[in-house]
Amino acid sequence: MLGIYAGLAASAFLAATIVPFSSEAALLALLAAGQGQPVLLVAAASVGNIAGSAVNWLLGRFIQRFRDRSWFPVGPGAYARAEAWFNRFGLWSLLFAWVPVVGDPLTLVAGALRVGFIRFLLLVGIGKVARYAVLAGGLAWWQGSP
Repeated sequence: MLGIYAGLAASAFLAATIVPFSSEAALLALLAAGQGQPVLLVAAASVGNIAGSAVNWLLGRFIQRFRDRSWFPVGPGAYARAEAWFNRFGLWSLLFAWVPVVGDPLTLVAGALRVGFIRFLLLVGIGKVARYAVLAGGLAWWQGSP
C-alpha cells in the first residue's frame, strides 16, 4: 500500500518540475479505483508536488542567470508570462502555482526574484493542497460518497 502513496508523490513531484505529467489524473484514477485512503492520497500528491515546486524555486534562485541559454528548462515566453504575472499580483500569485502552463515557471521566477523560501512554501502549499482537496472532494461528490 505504501507503494501507491510513494508512486503518487513521485508523479506529483515530476508534474511540478519541467516534466509534462498530470498528477491530477493519477490522483483521480487512484481515488476512482478505491486505492488507498483519500486523505493520504491528497497528502502524498501535495507533498510531492510542493517538493517539485521547491526544486523549481532552487533552480530559479541559482541558475536564473542562464535563462537565455538553449538548455534552460523554461522557454523565454513562459518565463516572461510568469514574471509578468508575478510582478502584477506579487506574492499572492504563488497561490496559483498549480495552474497549468504558468505555474511551474512561476515557481522558478519566485526563486529568481529571491522570494523567501518559507513564504514560498506556505503560499504554494496552500494552493496545491487546496487543488487536490477540491479534486478529491469533487470526485467523491460525483460518485455520491459522503
